[in-house]
Amino acid sequence: MSNCELLETCIFFNDKMEEYPAGVAAMRRRYCLKDNSCCARYQVFKELGREKVPADLFPNDKSRAQLIIS
Repeated sequence: MSNCELLETCIFFNDKMEEYPAGVAAMRRRYCLKDNSCCARYQVFKELGREKVPADLFPNDKSRAQLIIS
């Protein structure tokens, strides 16, 4: 699988998590470089558009993503 199309512009990773480099690296490997379909942020983006993705939505918060989408 290729890199997520939002990798370079994801607000979560580029603005919100810069203070946590180790945690960011692990999450980025899992959600951005492997299977972005598992990323809650990407799911909201694909369903509703970038403007509907909350800045504080964690990639692993799938239950919150489903609430936003529905």
